[in-house]
Amino acid sequence: MLRRVRRQSLRQVLLLMARRPDLLCGAIVLSVLLVLAVKFTCSRAKNVVAAARPPVRFFSAEAPVVDLYLGQLDQVERLRSMAEVSLIFFYAPWCAHSMAARQEVQQVAKKLAKQVQFVAVNCWWSQGKCRRLNRFYHYPVIHLFYRRFGPIEYRGPIVAPYIESFVLRVITPLTYLPTRAQLEDFLSYHEPGVVGFFQFNSSPQPPGYITYLSSALQALRRDFHGVVRFGVVTSKHVAEAISLEEDETVYLHRRFNSSLIFPRKERNFTSEAICKWVFEHHETFLQWLQPPGTKSRLLEEELTKGPALLLFMPHNPLQSEPSALLQQFADIAVRYHACERSSSDDRLPSFTSLCCQSLLLPETRTSVCEVCLRLSGPSLPSSSKPCSFPSVLPQGDPFGTRLRHCCLRQLPSPISIKTATSEGCSHFVTSYSPFTQFSACCKTVEPQLNESKAKEEPRPPLTPPSIPPPSTPKQEEDGITGLHCRTNRTLRFYVLDVGLNWPLAARLGASSHRNSSQHQEALTEGDRNCDGSFVAIVNLKDEVHYVLRRSPAATLTEALEAFIRNFSSPHSHLQRYLVGEDDGKGGEDEAKHLEEEQQQQPPQRLLITELTTSSFVSAIMDHQKDVLLFYYTQWCGFCSVLNHVLIQLARLLQGHGTITVARVNVARNDLPWEFMVDHVPSILLFPRYRKHLSVKYPDDLPITLPNLLRFILQHSSSLHHPNRSSAGAVGPGPGGVLRAEFLALQREVQTLHLARERLSQQLAQLWRMNRQLKFDVRAVEQSLERQMQEKSRQLGEALGRLQELADASESLLNENMLLKVLLRALKGRTEGKEKAEAEREEAAQENGHQAS
Repeated sequence: MLRRVRRQSLRQVLLLMARRPDLLCGAIVLSVLLVLAVKFTCSRAKNVVAAARPPVRFFSAEAPVVDLYLGQLDQVERLRSMAEVSLIFFYAPWCAHSMAARQEVQQVAKKLAKQVQFVAVNCWWSQGKCRRLNRFYHYPVIHLFYRRFGPIEYRGPIVAPYIESFVLRVITPLTYLPTRAQLEDFLSYHEPGVVGFFQFNSSPQPPGYITYLSSALQALRRDFHGVVRFGVVTSKHVAEAISLEEDETVYLHRRFNSSLIFPRKERNFTSEAICKWVFEHHETFLQWLQPPGTKSRLLEEELTKGPALLLFMPHNPLQSEPSALLQQFADIAVRYHACERSSSDDRLPSFTSLCCQSLLLPETRTSVCEVCLRLSGPSLPSSSKPCSFPSVLPQGDPFGTRLRHCCLRQLPSPISIKTATSEGCSHFVTSYSPFTQFSACCKTVEPQLNESKAKEEPRPPLTPPSIPPPSTPKQEEDGITGLHCRTNRTLRFYVLDVGLNWPLAARLGASSHRNSSQHQEALTEGDRNCDGSFVAIVNLKDEVHYVLRRSPAATLTEALEAFIRNFSSPHSHLQRYLVGEDDGKGGEDEAKHLEEEQQQQPPQRLLITELTTSSFVSAIMDHQKDVLLFYYTQWCGFCSVLNHVLIQLARLLQGHGTITVARVNVARNDLPWEFMVDHVPSILLFPRYRKHLSVKYPDDLPITLPNLLRFILQHSSSLHHPNRSSAGAVGPGPGGVLRAEFLALQREVQTLHLARERLSQQLAQLWRMNRQLKFDVRAVEQSLERQMQEKSRQLGEALGRLQELADASESLLNENMLLKVLLRALKGRTEGKEKAEAEREEAAQENGHQAS
């Protein structure tokens, strides 16, 4: 069939061309042009992509850096074998990070060119060997080699002082300790210390010394800060100070647990095994944090472990001696974790139990004195034995005298007034001694009950055991010693360089008057100090953080101890710090200054009031105004779409002085928990005189201008009572209060009636809809039943047809078999006849031959 169709179509085309020869010529010309165009396009396809420009030098010719801009990786191996320490800088010429790091590496190279071989390799040139052999996912990449050991990848900030400090650690990974004094100074530092004892008598370098040196370099691979320091002792007299007698011994010093010696019988004495053993057993109570500046989960991984105390401080990694600020912070961290020292203090009796009770002073109702009874004896009292305090009511009682001496003769606190108000116990008795029977501390609390209730309900005694706070300045540090094991709100101590992590410090509440590069300058009073530090506690689980506010008269140690004690106290008075846009514009002082200037200038009414953290509560709690508050963020697309609706609403309500349209950016302003929303955009109305009855705009209602006006008319009292004042609304005396309550109840009853009517209408509508649904369901069931019957009938007919076809096919098969049998029989007969005729012919021929 197909062949016939093709032949017919070809005949028709030939007949058409024979009738119209011009059409034949046109087709030939078009085909020739198409072939030429395809050939021309294919011939020029090779020159579409232009060749890349040859690379040029990345570093200047004056810089002491060997720039292999063609990616000659074989030259790197030759240069590295010629130097003891080499720094390889892999870069991409288009990378902005590589361009920024170029100047930093040049500064380091100018200082250390005589000790280190600096090599830069272009790893982006497609024809270079570096691009073919290495697969870097980011640039730049810095590798260091110490002789044959390497590569040691540098993962720190690309800043000249940090790079230089890391290179110096690679040059001298071990600290030589020739005397006992230097050994004691080495082990007294807050960072973990590892000491190796090797005698250089038999050979220039003992066999284990190279392994120990490699382990120090292995540690630099894991931590570029070099937190774990490695020292070496060659004198047996110095090694005896830490009880080292055998040669080739590795000693790990620990403060709170017993120090360890590397078990050579259990582990192989290799650099990897030593480094792994050190990082498994070393004690870390102060950790450096260095966020990479890009998307990273470093902060999340650390902050999810528990509350964190973050110290932002200026840090110079090249200074020879440790910073005094860092030493103070490390000393506090050591004493905070010193659980064994606090529990085994020699000054306390061997068997001591504490029983504390908070008592209200008879002179005032806002001062509370916490009195602790110290019980000492040969054995601890059983848990079933209650603590008994003498009564304070009888006159001449010694306990009452002690209580009056506690709270009337107080020691002035060295901390500022602001800090003292946030402490649980800030004033102590002057003659307190650990061996006395009673100890007490006083604090001021806010009154929570009415006077009548305070007389009827006495304060319940507080019985949780707590160590009484010390009284003298020499004993102040005992309040924090071992606190890690005496509280459930344990802290983790972290240090960050304020110059590199200034955006994080500013987000936590540090004032942003300065630039991050100028972190050595003096800081403003309040959240920063003359030492350039900023301290905050971040509790990610509770989604809160606290900022240390210290006075200039208090030292960092005193302020930090009080800060940590207040956080660890079960009745902490620390206030959650709220960060707002005012902090980025200069803090509270500038906000007050701007308010004073605005008061002096003629009042200008804004259409929409922009609220911040500092002005939020005072604005929405203004009892003389209805406040419509719009929650938004700068990244919310729906919020941006609704801006014109909000502007139109503000223009319509511009004549009403008792209605304020405001908005707040919840992404840049922290708000109290009771005023937060679960999504944006959200709208809340705070009606005047009824701020506690705030109303939220319905989520299922579109945010349009008519709907917003209807919402305000329904819930606002300003439009219904425009001339109402706070004094004339209720009238003087108790009758006015009762009338106001009656009117409020009447409005609520009317509202309930309206709600009942709406509910009845909705129920009627639902009943009608339910009835209609029942009818629809019945109709659908009937139609489905009819369809099912029709389908079953059709299936029955199809089944009958299939049965007939099967019978017909079976009969055809039988007839076919019979035909085959008959054909075989006929074929056999015809073959027999043919053979008989052939035999007859042969016989006749033979007879003819015989006759002839």
